[in-house]
Amino acid sequence: MRRVFEMLKISERKQLIGNNIIILIGSAVLSFGLYNIHELSGVTEGGILGLTLFFRHWLNISPAVSGFVLNGICYVIGWRVLGKKFIGYSIVAGGGFSLFYAICEQFEPLWPQIAEMPLVASLAGAVFVGVGAGLCVRAGGAPSGDDALAMSICKAAKWDIRWAYLITDLTVLALSATYIDWKRLLLSLLTVVLSGQIVGWVQNITFKKKKEI
Repeated sequence: MRRVFEMLKISERKQLIGNNIIILIGSAVLSFGLYNIHELSGVTEGGILGLTLFFRHWLNISPAVSGFVLNGICYVIGWRVLGKKFIGYSIVAGGGFSLFYAICEQFEPLWPQIAEMPLVASLAGAVFVGVGAGLCVRAGGAPSGDDALAMSICKAAKWDIRWAYLITDLTVLALSATYIDWKRLLLSLLTVVLSGQIVGWVQNITFKKKKEI
């Protein structure tokens, strides 16, 4: 690994380091939001997590099993569509998320009362998920199978990534409507739509370079 790094040009080294830093920041934001806010909202999820809950409810398949299989499939698709560099960045994103989440677990949630305000929790959680995942996606990594699938669809179909997130999440929420009440479903819909839009915004934001004097 070190030899490969030394073979890169200086500009490529800077880009590699910069992307990994962005991915780690995104992973930290994502884990913080999921632990302190989103996990307390009491609503279901879109994407892979929502699908594992669906399989748990109707087929009694453990999320540990279905999640491993589904995430694996999404990462394989991402590798085939996006290449080896994607896998490297995704390892950093996934590892960073696990590390930062483990750190968060060493502390009590900062605002446990938010569990009694599901609407506020859904909105705030969506912001953290959107910004965190958005930073990872912007740098080329996927912290979860959901992101890997959305990035793959985005490249293969040449769609805006917000549409990729929306379609996959709505599909899962439609399945979830078979076993959850409409209030939780609406909160879930609000969360996934908002977080997906934020991911697209973070990915597409551009910064103007300063003009040389």
